[in-house]
Amino acid sequence: MRRFGRTLVTAALAVAVVGGTAGWASGESQSAVTGPPPGTAAWRADTAYGRALPDPATATPHEVARFFAGLDDAARSALVRNHPLVVGNLDGAPVPLRYEANRLAVVATGEARYASLSAPGRRILAFDPRGRGQVAEVFGDLEHAAHVSVIVPGSDNDATSHDARRAPHTGPAGMARALRTATETPAAGGSVATGSVAGGSVAGGSVAGGSVAVIAWTGYTTPVGVGLDAADGRLAAAGAPRLARFTAGLDAVGAPDPVLFCHSYGSVVCGLAARHTDAADIVALGSPGMRADTADDLRTGARVWAGRGPSDWIADVPNVSFAGIGHGADPTSAAFGARRVPAADVRGHAGYFTPGTQSLAAFAAIAKGEAR
Repeated sequence: MRRFGRTLVTAALAVAVVGGTAGWASGESQSAVTGPPPGTAAWRADTAYGRALPDPATATPHEVARFFAGLDDAARSALVRNHPLVVGNLDGAPVPLRYEANRLAVVATGEARYASLSAPGRRILAFDPRGRGQVAEVFGDLEHAAHVSVIVPGSDNDATSHDARRAPHTGPAGMARALRTATETPAAGGSVATGSVAGGSVAGGSVAGGSVAVIAWTGYTTPVGVGLDAADGRLAAAGAPRLARFTAGLDAVGAPDPVLFCHSYGSVVCGLAARHTDAADIVALGSPGMRADTADDLRTGARVWAGRGPSDWIADVPNVSFAGIGHGADPTSAAFGARRVPAADVRGHAGYFTPGTQSLAAFAAIAKGEAR
């Protein structure tokens, strides 16, 4: 009887989530973009010096990397010209080829909403115009970076809004720029801020230790608004394999094991992908839950961190999971077991990368491998 009572309470909370008393009130239902990139059929029908091209749907990123390693510059350039959307999204392909392929792919759309992505100096590592559009952009030198971080954003992000005008230090590109700047800028006194949780701390240290590349990855279909898509795991379940494959692609080209910074609904994606990535650290910020009861349940070798600001509305979302609704335990709770990121001075739901905050200083330390 007691168990039945708890079930009724959980059900009521789940209904509250959908009904909006916790802030999830409205939003459009989205169709997840999945599968290999546009142009795959033509790619499969082509060859390079008589050799079959790796199937984007089945070849592993390491197989892709080995394939490209066996081609000369002329063959590589031909594939970029003839199949930009495939090469640009092919995890394991050489990074410079992907940049050039995506520049060509963006221009080929002829759509003004994407035009800025082809501007000189942009390093677009992935671009898919299907649906609302998906994009990944690199800030820094990915080929020579000693450390790599990946920003995994939440709702209302796509290829159009990726770098749209909005409050500074928010949105995927804004967060990535802020983090990279923070890794290059000494904190007051030449050290980073300190914060801790049982078993983990963000220790003081200098900015020495190698370059950091930061990737803003909007590589999945995000929820729009705060409706049912944001309350269930359907879009996260579709995005998790894409994130896992993306990180495998980084490994295939020799990049360091990444740090995943997972904001809001992006932390649901990271939670589902965790066991399938080689991430060094996974940081959940402003998280509604990671579809796990504890950090151990993520079944990852990565260190798991979590932080939430005092005025973040996500705290009002019930941490329940019932009939597929809700994302489970609060990652900042002691019972979850994540290392705590200091966030006492963070304002709102999107302020975690604001310069001068404890959270950004902590993120920079984690990104540089200085946190323990």
